[in-house]
Amino acid sequence: MKLFRNDILENLWLALATLRDNKLRSFLTVIGVIIGVVTVMLIASIISGIDTAFTKEVEAYGTRSMYISKNNPGIHVGRLSREERMRKPLTYDDALALSKLPAVDVAVPFLEITNNFFGQKILVSGGGKTSASVALQGTLPDFEKAGTQNVTEGRFFDRSENDAAAPVCVLGAAAKESLFGAAPAIGEYIKLNEQWCHVIGIVAPQLAPQTEVSGVRTEDMNNLIYAPLNAVRYRLEDSQSFLKDEIDGLYLHLASPETSTTDAEVVRGILNSSHHGAGDFNVIVPAELLAQQKRTEQLFNTVMVAIASISLLVGGIGIMNIMLAAILERTREIGVRRAVGARRWDIIRQFVIEAVLISFAGGLLGVLLGFTMSQLIAWLAGWSTIVTISSILLAFVVSISVGLIFGIYPAVKAARLDPVEAIRYE
Repeated sequence: MKLFRNDILENLWLALATLRDNKLRSFLTVIGVIIGVVTVMLIASIISGIDTAFTKEVEAYGTRSMYISKNNPGIHVGRLSREERMRKPLTYDDALALSKLPAVDVAVPFLEITNNFFGQKILVSGGGKTSASVALQGTLPDFEKAGTQNVTEGRFFDRSENDAAAPVCVLGAAAKESLFGAAPAIGEYIKLNEQWCHVIGIVAPQLAPQTEVSGVRTEDMNNLIYAPLNAVRYRLEDSQSFLKDEIDGLYLHLASPETSTTDAEVVRGILNSSHHGAGDFNVIVPAELLAQQKRTEQLFNTVMVAIASISLLVGGIGIMNIMLAAILERTREIGVRRAVGARRWDIIRQFVIEAVLISFAGGLLGVLLGFTMSQLIAWLAGWSTIVTISSILLAFVVSISVGLIFGIYPAVKAARLDPVEAIRYE
């Protein structure tokens, strides 16, 4: 065992000496492995970052939740199609119909007034400050149960306040900060357009979506002000509106997350029936989005493996090429070693160690460069990149495997050289 260890160390030093004597050639060979490892790490870190960010944003809506929004057709020029003529808004009756489903614990409608270009305007004043970026959402008291909002200060409005269209409100964390800063807001009054409202609660900070998630609203939920639905409909909405039962969307809290996919089909069926298949609504189920994301991630992983395999194949071919060239240069050396008693296994081991050493150096430099470039991409492009231990180990192990696999053939070829002919080789 000790003799074998000494032989390994001797081969290692010989390999280091050989690589040192051919610095430029060794460096050019290592570049191929570096590119392969960097490719693996960059793709893996980008995929991991996207997956983590997407998962967090979707889970912010809860795995037992379902979100229904109206499908805004936008500006239409010309004659309306039959489907467009049949479109109608979501209404309070839709919420009542869905709330009767056994799979639905709570169905909560909401109505929003924002500062969109085509929507109603809302100007919020309070605490000596004015904000035009805050949106107002009218909803029911059950909204706290249906959504992911938790009141950390004060309380949420109750059913009696909604029935009376009471001018009360609950502030999101960002809305409270923009209006009152560090000062207490509970018990204070804010002005929504021309309507004064009593602040009775503050909602805990929530994850703010950074990108659109398959139809889920991308606005900052922290920048909302919640008020009773009837108060928004009768006190703040356009008094000339003839659709007082119109709503902008629905939050559903499901009885079980395991049946969310089948529950979504039932909900779509009911709405399609009442809306005559006009396609004027969207049903977003976080559980479905997560399942779809997993399938997409698997596809990306397959593509990553294919791209990385091509990159590392190029690096492996470079290693094989340089080792074959080294055999021609060192044919007499091989012959002399065989003549003085070296076995074929000793020759194979020497060349395999040299190949593995090249790939090891390429793997090490590739990991360092890959980590650096991953952080650089995150900084310059603003993307979320995550370098995981598994991706580092995968890239490193694969790089060494490439050196081992592509170094065996040249090593075997060197070991099969005839000692007499090798010594006489010029």
